Amino acid sequence: MKQRADSDKVSPTAYATGYFWYRHGLSHEGLLVPEGRKLDRRFGYLIRAVKIVSGMSIEALMLARHKGIDALLTRHIESGKVTQVIELAAGLSARGWRFAQRYGDRIVYVETDLPHMAELKRGMLDKAGLAAPRHRVVTVNALLDRGPGSLHQIAQSLDPKAGVAIITEGLMSYLDPRTAKGVWRRIARTLGRFPFGVYLSDSYVRSDRYGLGGALFRGVIQRFVRGRMHVHFETPDQAARLLKTAGFTGVTLHEPKSIPETRELGAIRGGDRVRILEALT
Repeated sequence: MKQRADSDKVSPTAYATGYFWYRHGLSHEGLLVPEGRKLDRRFGYLIRAVKIVSGMSIEALMLARHKGIDALLTRHIESGKVTQVIELAAGLSARGWRFAQRYGDRIVYVETDLPHMAELKRGMLDKAGLAAPRHRVVTVNALLDRGPGSLHQIAQSLDPKAGVAIITEGLMSYLDPRTAKGVWRRIARTLGRFPFGVYLSDSYVRSDRYGLGGALFRGVIQRFVRGRMHVHFETPDQAARLLKTAGFTGVTLHEPKSIPETRELGAIRGGDRVRILEALT
């Protein structure tokens, strides 16, 4: 049940991480493309090189951020505060499918991405029989304030009386500081329209011994995407200030070791270099 990508307009990291999640038991074979295995193998060579040079495990980092977001999202759903989820730039992550399968009619899960990836993902879910009525994939450009394809428009399709979580994983580091601030403002403004809103994301702080391993990690990803990656925060306090300026009322940057589901990953060098951002409105 593997589907071939229709063009090179989708980032190769989406194919590589799609296979990475599958290899770690976090995805379904219906969300694999043939390019994924090859790119994951190439990515694996670079991961091993980084570990040899710096001792940092990029695998631990990626698993800590993915499972950490899963854990916090689960808590908010189980508490009853969140019944609607929007995931921006979801790529070939299987989180939407996994949560839709787990919670059924208890949640609405909206995955978003740019047109080519959204079309590819919808086709893959349909072909593999993984589509569900309350799980949909739509086109969104997070850089738009309003209008067709904006986060604002997608939010209008949700129940205004129910709580919402918005997720970004692996997205913000690709955005320059000015663009990132704009996305955070749009997310905060959108969540503020609902009785409860929470934003979940991976985040990186230079003061967390970022050093050589972090620089090599950025270099690996930049080689894949042929673009620059950004670290937006110098310290956790600065992160909280920036996000509160964007419109959030409460901000926590969780270390993986503080989350039971990622405690072991947080004890590995690499797994301790990411934080899970939880921001409330």
